[in-house]
Amino acid sequence: MLDEENKILDEETETTEVEEVDAPEEEHDLKEGIIAGLTEVDTVPLIQESFLDYAMSVIVARAIPDVRDGMKPVHRRIIYSMAETNNTPDKPFKKCARIVGEVMGKYHPHGDAAIYGALARLAQPFAMRYMLVEGHGNFGSVDGDEPAAYRYTEARMAKLALEMVRDINSNVVDFADNYDGVDQEPTVLPGRFPNLLVNGSSGIAVGMATNIPPHNLTEVIDGVIAIARDPEITVEQLMEHVKGPDFPTGGIILGRGGIRDAYEKGTGSIAIRSTCHIEERGDHGMKRIVIDEIPYGVNKATMIENIANLVHDKVIEGISDIRDESNKDGIRVVIEVKRDTIPEVLLNQLYKMTNLQVSFGIINLCLVDNAPRVCSLPLMLQQYLDFQVSVVERRTKFLLAKDEARDHIVSGLIICHDNIDDIVDIIKGSATPDEAIKKLMAKYAFSELQVNAILAMNLRRLTGIETNKLLAERSQLETNINEYKRILSARENQIEIVIKELEEIKGRFGDERRTEISNVAANIDDEDLIPQEEIVITLSRGGYVKRLAADVFKRQHRGGRGVRGASLNENDVVQLMVYSKTHTDLLFFTDLGKAYRIRGYQIPEYQRAGKGIPIINLINIEKGESVKAIISVDEYLDHRYLMFFTKKGLVKRTAISRFKSVRQNGKIAITLREGDNLLEVKEIQNKMKASAPIMEKRKYYTRAVNENEEAVYTLVDNPIEDNIDDYYLDTIVGIASSEGKMVNFAVEDVRPMGRTASGVIGISLDEGAVAIGVTVAYEGDLVLVVTDKGYGKMTHISEYRITKRGAKGVFTIKSTRKIGKIVAIRTVSDNDDLMVITNYGIVIRTHLTEVRQSSRNTQGVKILNLEGRQKVSSIAIVPYEEDEDCDDEDLENIEDVDVAEDNSASDNDE
Repeated sequence: MLDEENKILDEETETTEVEEVDAPEEEHDLKEGIIAGLTEVDTVPLIQESFLDYAMSVIVARAIPDVRDGMKPVHRRIIYSMAETNNTPDKPFKKCARIVGEVMGKYHPHGDAAIYGALARLAQPFAMRYMLVEGHGNFGSVDGDEPAAYRYTEARMAKLALEMVRDINSNVVDFADNYDGVDQEPTVLPGRFPNLLVNGSSGIAVGMATNIPPHNLTEVIDGVIAIARDPEITVEQLMEHVKGPDFPTGGIILGRGGIRDAYEKGTGSIAIRSTCHIEERGDHGMKRIVIDEIPYGVNKATMIENIANLVHDKVIEGISDIRDESNKDGIRVVIEVKRDTIPEVLLNQLYKMTNLQVSFGIINLCLVDNAPRVCSLPLMLQQYLDFQVSVVERRTKFLLAKDEARDHIVSGLIICHDNIDDIVDIIKGSATPDEAIKKLMAKYAFSELQVNAILAMNLRRLTGIETNKLLAERSQLETNINEYKRILSARENQIEIVIKELEEIKGRFGDERRTEISNVAANIDDEDLIPQEEIVITLSRGGYVKRLAADVFKRQHRGGRGVRGASLNENDVVQLMVYSKTHTDLLFFTDLGKAYRIRGYQIPEYQRAGKGIPIINLINIEKGESVKAIISVDEYLDHRYLMFFTKKGLVKRTAISRFKSVRQNGKIAITLREGDNLLEVKEIQNKMKASAPIMEKRKYYTRAVNENEEAVYTLVDNPIEDNIDDYYLDTIVGIASSEGKMVNFAVEDVRPMGRTASGVIGISLDEGAVAIGVTVAYEGDLVLVVTDKGYGKMTHISEYRITKRGAKGVFTIKSTRKIGKIVAIRTVSDNDDLMVITNYGIVIRTHLTEVRQSSRNTQGVKILNLEGRQKVSSIAIVPYEEDEDCDDEDLENIEDVDVAEDNSASDNDE
């Protein structure tokens, strides 16, 4: 037994060894067989063909809407399935899970998530301009929240969706087999309103994409009617009806250029801006920005988060808080604005840096004759019109055939009623139904349909009443048939039917536009948003600056007590007051001889009694550096100059154009000598038009403009004798000292110097005396002098002798205990208004006609009543406004003071 087992084992071993030897040959043969069964092909055209098949499948059957009904296959199948299952507006809601299952099982062999996403979008008021599905439950939000699971939500067709499937059973569209060949589905819906433009569409296919914005139903229907009545209508004429996209979320479209491009070429880009308004917070003039509408497709929560991040990263400043107060009634996002921020400028920054303003790229790509095509507005409207004409034509043919068939039967029934006894006898005498049919057809020429209808007729139909009904029915049928034939006889008749039915839909579902179309440019500079206004800039000695509207201060007669213009800290006084405009440059010059530049609107606006903002927050001045002059500059012209005056009596003239490049960081304006400080800066011109009689020892010029548009002045001896009407003279500057003296000399005595020069001597000062004020006067102008105790006077410049620079000057007003010391000297016109501000922030505005002109040797009149320790701090000259009314509430009867000064003082130029 053991030997047999060993023998078997040896045989198996031998067999195994043989197989191991033969195995490579078998494998070789197998490989040869496989290779022999293969066909060698070029993979390039194979991949191209396969990719093309895939691409066309995506384009035609998934991502691109049809120009006729404006729907992609998934949306079309959802609406048709809901209509087929009677899920209409007059019926209860159905679970979305059931709707999704019905669509997926019968028509759309794709994932349930894709079908539910498409269904939910049809029910979202922020995505659809006119919803086609009425949802019940959570279908998502504008904050990006996802819809609830379809086992929770319910839906049914919206009323407007019924218009998408109206007449679908009247053979108006073609049907095709579904994916498994068991059921039939429409290749396109009748779409009785232009859904493609009304609700828009977006999708990404292979190598192409579509992005059609929604429009207003009323406007689009008007556009269809317009092109139906005039097929040659232009885009410009169509845009009188279809004004532009109309988004469900509202907003503002900026400009019409992008709209026109999209309507003409099929592609274009438009900017959509949020609708916002600015509210007063009610507490000390604080303001807030309120966002009422956001651009289409913008996630509100993400937008708010982005704004918060920009504020956190200090990219945007001026926002103290942001909160979302939106509710079921609409969107309301509140942005609290800081006091020193201009809300219009902040809003413009938000437009540029956040999704408060977005760009919407329009691509009117859709399927035309089952092929993708970028369409202009006229082409889309014409394609829709042609489709609707086809629908009306096919429906009419269907109804015609139906009524003709019925008319044929009714005619037979009427013959039957007229010969009822004979027909009954024939039927009774026939052995079989077939025999009866043959006899009736032979005798009365009935058709088989008529005979079958007669045989199927109930006995009660043999009454006289039924005969009358048949006669009435045939009459109505014949009327219908004639009408149908009339409609089919001409395309114009079919177009009129389309227009009539569109008008009915417009009357039932049309509404007003939600999106405004503005001509405002998409990119606006911050400055363009700020109104051009006249303003007053005040700066206190403590360094607080603010902007006020020029009309805040009502003009009062001299002697008025004034109104409060600033609420300052104790021991702080208003130092400078400058009349300017919001869009004008302001040059700030400091006691250390540096210059800084900002625009008028960059200074925060405050209420009249507001303290202001520290100037150090606006310009980069050093610690201990104080502003001594503010110059308002409209244009940086080479022939206009700035005159610098120092406390030690030095003067320098520099072209204003040298300061055009000055920024907030500052530049050297004048190099000061040791122990000296900048006193004041004045803007001047070399020569000005004369307005007074000829005076001796003055140079007069005529003025002309050369080919380079430069002014050229020619010296003349006596313009009156030469009959010259327009003549010019050198500008005169004056420097007043703390001793009450004033020296006047021509600007030409100071040659132009560079920006960093130190200057030359302007007035000779005694030991301990300093320069305290300056004027820039022209022949015929008046010099206004104001003291710290509220006295002032105007004196004609002719009373001040003109000398060379460097003299000691003559007395302009003698300082006494009653009059006080000089605090301001200005060149004025009697048509100007005077603003006076005290160290307590009280402001009075009066017309200079209230300040009587007097000679150089008088102490003037009292122009402001001062109480307690009040003193005049600063003045400003503003143009006269004729329509202003004086405020007389605080007026007091102040007698003029016109007392001759002591003439014993030296009045000689030294």
